[in-house]
Amino acid sequence: MKISFIGTGTMATSMIKCILGKSLYKKEDILGSAPRKKRIDEVKAQFGIQMTQDNVEAAHFGDIIVLSIKPQVFPKVAEEVKDALKDSQIVLSIMAGVDIDSLQKKLLHKKVIRVMPNTPAQIGEGMSVWTATKEVSEKERTHIKEILASMGKELFVKEENYIDMATALSATGPAYVFLFLEAMISAGVHLGFSRHTARELVYQTALGSVLFAINSSKHTAELRDMVTSPGGTTAEALYELEKGGLRTVIEKAIYAAYRRTIYLKELNKKKDNK
Repeated sequence: MKISFIGTGTMATSMIKCILGKSLYKKEDILGSAPRKKRIDEVKAQFGIQMTQDNVEAAHFGDIIVLSIKPQVFPKVAEEVKDALKDSQIVLSIMAGVDIDSLQKKLLHKKVIRVMPNTPAQIGEGMSVWTATKEVSEKERTHIKEILASMGKELFVKEENYIDMATALSATGPAYVFLFLEAMISAGVHLGFSRHTARELVYQTALGSVLFAINSSKHTAELRDMVTSPGGTTAEALYELEKGGLRTVIEKAIYAAYRRTIYLKELNKKKDNK
């Protein structure tokens, strides 16, 4: 099989890196497109794949067409490539806020997969949530599963609304984690550690805690209790976190991201209908 990437930004190049690393595709079976020659030269030099400035050429080339463009340019790109698509091809979209109905209508194409990945895919530790239309066969879904698994973990969902939920939880999630890490590192510097040492302490603590949780059968509340002695330092710190509303703030932030996801999706649909 051959695969095309219409748009070769950060997430597309993460996918290219992973599928090459897992030997799922040969370099000559991958074609990417980009509007600027500088970007074409960069991607070609990095991966040795074929590149073009012509989106129609990319649409002709692949058995799988990955749409890895900004949502706002999708209508223009769809108009370019819709007549080049064949019924047998799979269109795989990683665009946020563009639902399957919009993809099918704009592209005049039924065989569609929608994926919501996240940035840790750049190191093969991503989380991709995806769904597919009924026209995508089980054999084809198995192959898509292999592609997404090369970037980390993948989760297939039958209902598309879970993609919107995943946008707020796992796709946006790294930003929440980075902010928490940033706060812990700043606290370490305030205590008197150098920034380098504070970063090392915090990163390893976070990594070890996540791996411990993954490998434990215990609920996270039980794991937290294991660290918390009555009247101790952890209990005092947790009291301040709860008093400050950390848990509530996190839940509100994630729900706000979800509301924004729905708003942007509806906004895109209104533009489609004009």
